[in-house]
Amino acid sequence: MGRLRAYFLAGILVTAPIAITVYIAWWFVSLIDGYIRPLIPSTYNPENYLPFSIPGIGVLVVIVAVTLIGAFTAGYVGRLVLGVGEGVVGRMPVVRSVYGGVKQIFETVLAKKSNAFREVVAIQYPRPGVWSLGFITGGAHPEVQLQLAGVADDIVNVFIPCAPPTAGYLAMVPRREVTVLNMSVEDGLKLVMSGGIVVPPERRPTLVEPPSGPGPNPGQDGPNQEGGNDQPDRKVLAAASRSNR
Repeated sequence: MGRLRAYFLAGILVTAPIAITVYIAWWFVSLIDGYIRPLIPSTYNPENYLPFSIPGIGVLVVIVAVTLIGAFTAGYVGRLVLGVGEGVVGRMPVVRSVYGGVKQIFETVLAKKSNAFREVVAIQYPRPGVWSLGFITGGAHPEVQLQLAGVADDIVNVFIPCAPPTAGYLAMVPRREVTVLNMSVEDGLKLVMSGGIVVPPERRPTLVEPPSGPGPNPGQDGPNQEGGNDQPDRKVLAAASRSNR
């Protein structure tokens, strides 16, 4: 019974991650297909010519459409149309705030020069002596830097996610009070999402200890010098062997 129980647990460890991953992927593909498939004209829908359904056709259409839109906006006419559209959106009272915020977030996250979620840090939160895991999302607002100039300098924004990360807290902390960890963002997210169950491996290189035995001091020619070991020199042993022969 103990061996069967071990086999059962081993089977769960193998099948559970695969099943959950497949389920999430299938749910995402089905969600996109449910919205995009009715918009495809029947003439261009391959399911009308095949006796079976093709999963993922909606995702493929979205990828192609986004790529074509990006190619169009890269040209002169596309930039002109985009500028006119943003001008119209900018005149709408509520829509312009939502559009501007979402656009700025995507530009900051997708930009190669962005430092958002590049460093995993540990800060004392919610009280001194209790450490929380966070991610540096950038520098604090200039107004915050100006008002706290005499109290704290070089303030950074640190996002402290909950476990599981459905929400989080924004803390503005001086950089000197932030401890940068030698941990990747992926390992930090795994640690948060698992509630501390999944501990990432140690990334710090292992130090090699020097040999414990006594060795020759620097600047000496051999082990028979002062401060070396008491073993006789090889040349002396060879000479003694020849004399005995």
